[in-house]
Amino acid sequence: MFSDRTELTVKAGRGGDGAVSFRREKYVPKGGPDGGDGGDGGDVIFLADPELRDLSPLESRRLIRAAKGGNGRGARKHGARGADVLVSVPVGTQIYEADELLADLAHPAARFVVASGGRGGRGNTRFTSSTKQVPRVAEVGLPGDERAVELRLKLLADAALVGLPNAGKSSLLTRLSNARPKVADYPFTTLQPVLGTVEAPDGRQLIVADVPGLIEGASLGVGLGHEFLAHLERARTLIHVIDASAPTAEQWHTIDAELVSYGAGLDRLPQIVVLNKIDLVPEPVFAVDDARIVAVVRLSCLTGEGVEEFRRALFTLVPPPLPAPETAAELADYLVYRPLPPARRWSLLRTEAGFRVLGSPAPEELERALREAGARRGAEIEVGPESYEYVP
Repeated sequence: MFSDRTELTVKAGRGGDGAVSFRREKYVPKGGPDGGDGGDGGDVIFLADPELRDLSPLESRRLIRAAKGGNGRGARKHGARGADVLVSVPVGTQIYEADELLADLAHPAARFVVASGGRGGRGNTRFTSSTKQVPRVAEVGLPGDERAVELRLKLLADAALVGLPNAGKSSLLTRLSNARPKVADYPFTTLQPVLGTVEAPDGRQLIVADVPGLIEGASLGVGLGHEFLAHLERARTLIHVIDASAPTAEQWHTIDAELVSYGAGLDRLPQIVVLNKIDLVPEPVFAVDDARIVAVVRLSCLTGEGVEEFRRALFTLVPPPLPAPETAAELADYLVYRPLPPARRWSLLRTEAGFRVLGSPAPEELERALREAGARRGAEIEVGPESYEYVP
């Protein structure tokens, strides 16, 4: 089933712990510290995949977790970085946290790091100084980012079919493309968006979207149209399908009023008006004069009259896509809409009796770090000159 919204919890990997180790070899009875650093935790990365059509593959994945960084070891062996998790989503996916837009993966191969892995802890080798040559402490790896996000898909199509229910949009898409939407002689046959590919003899292709029929009040949440109007926003042209056997101007004004009310630029898109069912009315009248209407086409999806001519005309009527956004040298890897959170300015050290805190973390942040570091009840927690017993 088509899915254009889903909620996920993403959790980046925790950083690995630094090691407390000392060199012990034959003829080296008092070797210095040689504990290695822990590896950073893995990231959770979203990638726009042009092969995907909707978000249904993610419906069953409520938690996405990246791997933990490896712990440091003796002989200055550093832990491995945790493996990243690459989550494929359709092109056109927007990533929200609460109501704030984090990223818009609007072109193929766009990437966004949703959750960054925690920093790996430093081994005791890093704490050697002129006054402390036998450090018995090492940093604990910090937790990775954790956040709840909502994915919203806005279909990317060259043209989108709009019109009242039962105007013949699905029948037209079936005639034009390789799509096979449900077709029946009653309103609201289409309950979910459908994409079809229209091919020209020279190999060119256009993506056409069919969305559920709109009714009066759709922009205010009436009927099936409110949730699907967003899928029209990225189309470059609207194909307005009208039932030629009913008052044509009235149908056009009804749908156009909903596009204007919804906003988001839909009322400024060029329109191709298709008068369908000319097998019932051979010479339909369409008395609307509007600068946005680039062509008026008469055809019959039932008999096929005029369909092939319309297919060929589409490749001249639909404007070419705008060039993809570029940096000075190449496409942007990802789009970020807010500054990254500041780096943590505190550390958690593992000691022989428990843990030592350097810096001033927020209480909930420290609690989470201690929990993920495996702190047990009764462990000694040193914060500055004071210490207390850990009670989870």
